[in-house]
Amino acid sequence: MGIAGQPVQVRNHDGAGVDITDGPFLRSGLPLAGFAIIEAATLEDAISLASKSPCAVAHGLVEVWPLDS
Repeated sequence: MGIAGQPVQVRNHDGAGVDITDGPFLRSGLPLAGFAIIEAATLEDAISLASKSPCAVAHGLVEVWPLDS
């Protein structure tokens, strides 16, 4: 178990470059696709993984919520 830290939004539309925005996405005109728990050494590593996901590349976004121990 952990406590969720400050989230970041990750986008990489069309694989053109990673865009990171601090904070949660409070509302969405897009469907919520689910969630996954990944293990990464740092927040930057988690962002790198999330930026390659189909959702981040296909004009969606992925929120990365770090878990504090």
